[in-house]
Amino acid sequence: MVDSRDMIDPLRQSTGTRAARGYAGTMAGFWTGLAGTLRALDAIAADGTRLDESAVGPLRALQYRLHWSSELLDGVRPPAGARDAHDELRDSLSGARDVTGEMVEAIELGGHDAAAGLLFEWRGALFRVRLARMRLGVQPEPEPAAGRPPYRAAAATGLAVLGAAAFLGGAVLIVWPLWAAGVALVAAALLVQRS
Repeated sequence: MVDSRDMIDPLRQSTGTRAARGYAGTMAGFWTGLAGTLRALDAIAADGTRLDESAVGPLRALQYRLHWSSELLDGVRPPAGARDAHDELRDSLSGARDVTGEMVEAIELGGHDAAAGLLFEWRGALFRVRLARMRLGVQPEPEPAAGRPPYRAAAATGLAVLGAAAFLGGAVLIVWPLWAAGVALVAAALLVQRS
């Protein structure tokens, strides 16, 4: 099973905005809560012999958790690059919830044999949730915003290189003002980069 951080990290790395980082963090928490539900559903779906009256109670609870997860997802605002994948995930959760409800009805009305007829559809709906999760985690990098060239990065790099050279020269020649100037230039490079 893939860790939720592995799925969200590409989204977090590919987006630099605060909103996108907040979205990635929200989705990581969302996956932590949903992972147990999906594991329990997968365990029941993997063993077709468990589709009897004893599965009705757990399936109803898991169906509710899928419903709650899709409702929770409705309250999350995705960044522009993740809207389609976010919508696909919400739709797949609703589909998995509905098919889980159909499994409960089939078990109640027709027992194991009726539920066995829906088993592949149910497994497909659960797989669709995992596929949507994967698609959400691997978003293409957004186009860089048109604007100023990255002068700050170049200035910070130049100050850091110059500061390192001055620090090294001051240390080798035992000239403390040159050494201090090197430290000041490196500090200035850090300030320029952060601003």
